[in-house]
Amino acid sequence: MTKAKDLRVLADVELDEKLEETKRELFTLRFQLATAQSTNTARLLYLKREVARLLTLKSEREQALSDDGARR
Repeated sequence: MTKAKDLRVLADVELDEKLEETKRELFTLRFQLATAQSTNTARLLYLKREVARLLTLKSEREQALSDDGARR
């Protein structure tokens, strides 16, 4: 599992790429589960949490930028 502190060191572009990659994998796994091509439900939970973690970090960065702008 990727730790949030490991993700915090990524640049914004890298964070966006990781988010898109994880969403793509989540979509593929959901499709495989729906068509009974996979039974890896643990990976589904992991990917959902990873997407949430990435979105949280992205939101934190956006909030920090808007807070800096408001202070000036």
